[in-house]
Amino acid sequence: MPNSETDTESNKAVVRRLIDEVINHGRLEVLDQLFVPEKLADARRWIAPFRRSFPDVHMRPVALVAQEHQVAGRFTCSATHLGPWLGHPPTGRRFMDVAEVYFFRFRDGLIADMWGLEDNSSRLLQLGLD
Repeated sequence: MPNSETDTESNKAVVRRLIDEVINHGRLEVLDQLFVPEKLADARRWIAPFRRSFPDVHMRPVALVAQEHQVAGRFTCSATHLGPWLGHPPTGRRFMDVAEVYFFRFRDGLIADMWGLEDNSSRLLQLGLD
Protein backbone atom coordinates (compact mmCIF):
# COMPACT_ATOMS: atom_id res chain seq x y z
CA MET A 1 0.00 0.00 0.00
CA PRO A 2 1.45 3.41 -0.97
CA ASN A 3 2.41 5.82 1.77
CA SER A 4 0.35 8.96 1.13
CA GLU A 5 2.75 11.16 3.12
CA THR A 6 5.65 9.97 0.96
CA ASP A 7 3.56 10.48 -2.19
CA THR A 8 2.62 14.03 -1.25
CA GLU A 9 6.23 14.90 -0.42
CA SER A 10 7.35 13.36 -3.75
CA ASN A 11 4.72 15.38 -5.60
CA LYS A 12 5.87 18.60 -3.92
CA ALA A 13 9.46 17.72 -4.90
CA VAL A 14 8.34 17.46 -8.55
CA VAL A 15 6.82 20.96 -8.34
CA ARG A 16 10.02 22.29 -6.77
CA ARG A 17 12.03 20.76 -9.65
CA LEU A 18 9.66 22.35 -12.17
CA ILE A 19 10.21 25.76 -10.60
CA ASP A 20 13.95 25.50 -9.97
CA GLU A 21 15.27 23.51 -12.91
CA VAL A 22 12.80 24.41 -15.65
CA ILE A 23 11.32 27.82 -14.89
CA ASN A 24 14.32 29.41 -13.17
CA HIS A 25 17.16 27.71 -15.05
CA GLY A 26 15.55 27.02 -18.43
CA ARG A 27 16.27 23.30 -18.53
CA LEU A 28 13.28 22.38 -20.70
CA GLU A 29 14.64 18.85 -21.22
CA VAL A 30 13.73 18.15 -17.57
CA LEU A 31 10.03 18.42 -18.48
CA ASP A 32 10.21 14.82 -19.75
CA GLN A 33 10.88 13.73 -16.16
CA LEU A 34 8.09 15.81 -14.61
CA PHE A 35 5.01 15.56 -16.86
CA VAL A 36 2.97 12.68 -18.22
CA PRO A 37 3.76 12.28 -21.94
CA GLU A 38 0.44 13.65 -23.17
CA LYS A 39 1.03 16.96 -21.30
CA LEU A 40 4.62 17.59 -22.42
CA ALA A 41 3.68 19.64 -25.49
CA ASP A 42 1.34 21.82 -23.40
CA ALA A 43 4.06 22.44 -20.82
CA ARG A 44 6.57 23.42 -23.50
CA ARG A 45 4.03 25.75 -25.19
CA TRP A 46 3.55 27.56 -21.88
CA ILE A 47 7.11 27.67 -20.53
CA ALA A 48 9.34 28.16 -23.60
CA PRO A 49 7.74 31.43 -24.80
CA PHE A 50 7.64 32.84 -21.27
CA ARG A 51 11.36 32.12 -20.82
CA ARG A 52 12.10 33.78 -24.17
CA SER A 53 10.23 36.88 -23.02
CA PHE A 54 11.75 36.81 -19.52
CA PRO A 55 15.04 34.86 -19.68
CA ASP A 56 16.10 35.87 -16.15
CA VAL A 57 12.80 34.78 -14.59
CA HIS A 58 12.94 33.72 -10.97
CA MET A 59 9.96 32.06 -9.32
CA ARG A 60 9.99 31.43 -5.61
CA PRO A 61 7.66 28.99 -3.89
CA VAL A 62 5.95 30.73 -0.98
CA ALA A 63 3.83 27.73 0.05
CA LEU A 64 3.17 24.23 -1.26
CA VAL A 65 0.28 22.19 0.09
CA ALA A 66 -0.28 18.60 -1.00
CA GLN A 67 -3.19 16.26 -0.52
CA GLU A 68 -3.60 12.90 -2.20
CA HIS A 69 -2.73 13.46 -5.89
CA GLN A 70 -2.78 17.23 -5.86
CA VAL A 71 -0.40 20.05 -4.99
CA ALA A 72 -1.42 23.69 -4.61
CA GLY A 73 1.32 26.26 -4.72
CA ARG A 74 1.63 29.95 -4.09
CA PHE A 75 4.59 31.62 -5.78
CA THR A 76 6.15 34.99 -6.45
CA CYS A 77 7.70 35.73 -9.82
CA SER A 78 10.24 38.39 -10.84
CA ALA A 79 11.92 38.97 -14.23
CA THR A 80 13.12 41.46 -16.83
CA HIS A 81 11.09 41.89 -20.03
CA LEU A 82 13.70 41.14 -22.72
CA GLY A 83 11.57 39.51 -25.43
CA PRO A 84 8.09 39.99 -26.95
CA TRP A 85 5.25 39.10 -24.59
CA LEU A 86 1.50 39.16 -25.25
CA GLY A 87 2.14 41.21 -28.39
CA HIS A 88 4.25 43.79 -26.56
CA PRO A 89 7.85 44.44 -27.65
CA PRO A 90 10.51 44.13 -24.92
CA THR A 91 10.58 47.07 -22.53
CA GLY A 92 13.78 46.19 -20.65
CA ARG A 93 11.80 46.84 -17.46
CA ARG A 94 11.66 44.50 -14.52
CA PHE A 95 8.63 43.26 -12.60
CA MET A 96 9.03 42.09 -9.02
CA ASP A 97 7.15 39.66 -6.78
CA VAL A 98 4.11 39.10 -8.97
CA ALA A 99 1.74 36.71 -7.19
CA GLU A 100 0.89 33.37 -8.81
CA VAL A 101 -1.14 30.38 -7.65
CA TYR A 102 -1.03 26.99 -9.37
CA PHE A 103 -2.76 23.68 -8.86
CA PHE A 104 -1.11 20.47 -10.05
CA ARG A 105 -2.77 17.07 -10.40
CA PHE A 106 -0.48 14.03 -10.37
CA ARG A 107 -0.69 10.58 -11.88
CA ASP A 108 1.99 7.98 -11.15
CA GLY A 109 4.29 10.64 -9.69
CA LEU A 110 4.10 12.94 -12.74
CA ILE A 111 2.17 16.14 -13.40
CA ALA A 112 -0.96 15.14 -15.30
CA ASP A 113 -2.71 18.50 -15.29
CA MET A 114 -2.17 22.01 -14.04
CA TRP A 115 -3.85 25.37 -14.06
CA GLY A 116 -3.09 28.65 -12.43
CA LEU A 117 -3.85 32.26 -11.74
CA GLU A 118 -1.26 34.97 -12.30
CA ASP A 119 -1.50 38.63 -11.37
CA ASN A 120 -0.84 39.83 -14.92
CA SER A 121 -2.38 43.21 -14.08
CA SER A 122 0.48 43.85 -11.66
CA ARG A 123 3.00 42.48 -14.16
CA LEU A 124 1.68 44.77 -16.93
CA LEU A 125 1.62 47.77 -14.61
CA GLN A 126 5.20 47.21 -13.44
CA LEU A 127 6.35 46.82 -17.06
CA GLY A 128 4.61 50.06 -18.05
CA LEU A 129 2.21 48.18 -20.34
CA ASP A 130 -1.08 48.94 -18.59
